Amino acid sequence: MHRIETQFAGRPLVIETGRLAKQAAGSVLVQYGETVLLVAVTVSPNLSTLPFFPLTVEYRDKHYAAGKIPGGFLKREGRPTDDEILSCRLIDRSIRPLFPEGFKNEVQVFVTVMSADQENDASIPALMGVSAALMISEMPWKGPIAAVRVGKIEDKWVLNPTFQQLEFSSIDLTVSGSDDSILMVEGGALEISEAEVVEALKVAQVGIREQVKIQLELIAMNAKHAKPEMAWTTAPRDEALVKKVKALAEKPLAKAMNGKDKAGRAAALSAIRSDIVTKLAADFPDQAKAIHHEIEEVEYAVMREQILTKGERVDGRDCDTIRPISIDAHVLPRPHGSALFTRGETQALAVVTLGTADDEQRLDGIHVAGMHTKSFMLHYNFPPYCTGEVKPIRGTSRREIGHGALAERALQPLLPHFEDFPYTIRLVSEVLESNGSSSMATVCGGSLALMDAGVPIKSPCAGVAMGLIKEGDRIAILTDILGTEDHLGDMDFKVAGTEAGITSIQMDIKIHGLSLDIMKDALDKAKQGRLHILGEMNKVLATHRPEMSPWAPRIFTIQIKPDKIGDVIGPKGKTIRGIQDASGAKVNIDDTGLITIAAVGAEAGAKAKEMVMAIVAEPIVGTIYEGPVKSITAFGAFVEIMPGVEGLLHISELDHKRVEKTEDVVKKGDIVQVKLLEVDERGRMRLSRKALLPKP
Repeated sequence: MHRIETQFAGRPLVIETGRLAKQAAGSVLVQYGETVLLVAVTVSPNLSTLPFFPLTVEYRDKHYAAGKIPGGFLKREGRPTDDEILSCRLIDRSIRPLFPEGFKNEVQVFVTVMSADQENDASIPALMGVSAALMISEMPWKGPIAAVRVGKIEDKWVLNPTFQQLEFSSIDLTVSGSDDSILMVEGGALEISEAEVVEALKVAQVGIREQVKIQLELIAMNAKHAKPEMAWTTAPRDEALVKKVKALAEKPLAKAMNGKDKAGRAAALSAIRSDIVTKLAADFPDQAKAIHHEIEEVEYAVMREQILTKGERVDGRDCDTIRPISIDAHVLPRPHGSALFTRGETQALAVVTLGTADDEQRLDGIHVAGMHTKSFMLHYNFPPYCTGEVKPIRGTSRREIGHGALAERALQPLLPHFEDFPYTIRLVSEVLESNGSSSMATVCGGSLALMDAGVPIKSPCAGVAMGLIKEGDRIAILTDILGTEDHLGDMDFKVAGTEAGITSIQMDIKIHGLSLDIMKDALDKAKQGRLHILGEMNKVLATHRPEMSPWAPRIFTIQIKPDKIGDVIGPKGKTIRGIQDASGAKVNIDDTGLITIAAVGAEAGAKAKEMVMAIVAEPIVGTIYEGPVKSITAFGAFVEIMPGVEGLLHISELDHKRVEKTEDVVKKGDIVQVKLLEVDERGRMRLSRKALLPKP
C-alpha cells in the first residue's frame, strides 16, 4: 500500500492505493476533509467493434456516506440522481480526450462516495482519484490531470470553496486540466466579465498543478509495482482502400458538404457514400463498414482544411457570422409563458409554468443536511424527430440532463428573489430542430418565455456555442457552430449571459488541452456573438410583461406573528381548510408565519386574504366590532369580535338604563355591535354596547 497525506486548499488531502479493490485495473482511495471516495477503473482486453471509443463513467453517492437511509419502499439507492449524472459527465469529458486515437477497448470508471462531510464537493477530488487510478493501470492514457473548483468571495479568489462558502460566491467554476493546459470548464456566475473568467482559469491552474504533483509522487512510489502498458492495436486499415476512397471521395465530398441546408447536405453525402461503396464492392467485398469509416476520415479532413485555408464554413458563413434568427413570443394560449426561438436549423420551444410552494421539488442528497427544496426547474427534451431520426425512447438521457443543467445555471442568477416573486417556476424546452447548440437556443428561448410569463428577471439572457479547428499552429475559432462542426471539430465552448456579463459556461474539447490565449480569444468572440443575439431578442421582447397570464395563479403573501400560526390553522387544520373551501384559494403557512395564498383570479385570493387577516388582526381600542354573543353570565356577556377573539360586555355596558339580567338585552347567538373600550395588561378586553347608543 502507498499513501500520501498532505494539505490542499487548507484541508487535509489523503490519496492511497494498494489496499482496496485490488482486482480492478487501477484503484485509488481519496479523502478530502472527511469526504471519502473510492475510484476503480477496469478495461476489456478485447478490441471493441463499436464505431466509437466505449468509455463509461459511473458515479454513485451512497446514503450511508452521510448517515442517511434512502427513502421510498425499497430503502436502497436507485437510478443515478441528476447531480450524480452531472458528476459522471464532468469526469468523462475530462478524461476522454487523453486516450490515444484508435484505442477501442472498453473502459469503465466507477466512483463510489463512501463518506460525505457536507462541506466538500466529492466530484472534485474524484477526478484526481480517476486520474491516479488510470495512471497506475495498464491502460494507455496521457495523464495526469486534476480538477478544482474556483469561487470569488468579497473580491478574493477561493480554491475549492465549501458548499457554505459557495452561497456567498459570485462565481462557481469547475476547471480540469493538466499542468500546462485546460481540458474542461463548467460553471455559473453572477454576470462576471470575460477577464474575470480568464483570471479564474489562472487561479485554477495553480491548484491543478499542485494536485498533479501529488499524483506524480504517488506514481513514483508505486513504480516498483507498476503494470506494464497493455498491448493494444487499432482497427487495421487497408492502405489500398484508403487511397481508393480518398481518390473517389475528396472532390465530391467537398462539393456536397457545402450545401446550404442540413437535409440537403445529408442527402448528398449519403448518395456519395452509397456510390463509393457500390464502386468498391468488387475490389473490397464485405468491407462496407471500413469504407464508411474512410469516407468519414476524408470528410473530417476536407471540412477542416476548407475552414483553415479559406475561412469558409460548410453553410457558406465566415468564422464569425451567426445564423439568421427568428423569434415568436406567446405562441401558446394556455401556458403561462411561451416563446419559439429559431437560429438557423436549430429551434427550441420554451414553455413556462408558474406554481406555488407546494410545487417545489424536494431533493434528498448526501451533501446537504436534511431535505432541501428547489423552486426553479429547467427541463430540456431532445426528441429523435428534432434531428430527423428514428430512435427508441428510454427515459431522460444523460445528455438531456446535462444540457438542462447548463441552461438552468444560465438563467438562475437572473430570477427575482422568492420573497419578491413567490412562485415555483418550471421551464421546459422542447427542441424541435437541432443542428448545433440546442442548449444555447434553450437559454435564449427560456429567457423570452420567462419574460412572456411576467417573471421580472434581472436582464434578458442569451447563449452562443463556439467551436475550434486546430491543426498544428493553424487555428480557427468558429462562432455559432453547426452539428457537423461540433462532430468534426476540436471544441464545443458554450457561453451564456447578459449584456453585463457571463452567467453560465461549459467547454468540452477533443484534443489534449487548450492554452489560456485560445480560451481568451474564444471568450471575446463569444461576447460579440451574445450581444448580437440579445439585440435580436430585444426587438421582440426587451423586458417582462407587466401582467401575468390570466391562467397563472395569483400569489399573495402575509407575514404574521408565529404565535398566530395555530389560530390560522385551527384544530386539526379545520380553520385553514375552511378558508380554502370558502374562497377557492390555496393557503400555505410556514414555521416563520409567512402565509402564501395562491388562486387563479384575484377575487378568490383577496377573499382568502381577508379571512386570514380577520383571524390574525390585533383588536384596536376605540374600534367598533360586530359579532355573536358566545356565552351569557350573571355579570354580562362574552362577544366574539374577531374569529377566536372574545371580549367581556359587562352588564353595566349593555344600556344607559339599569339592566337587571343580561338576558333582558342580549341572548346567546345574537349578533351585536360593540365598541372596544380597553385592553388590560393581561390581554382582557372590555366592550361596550352602551357607547354606541344615543344618550337618553
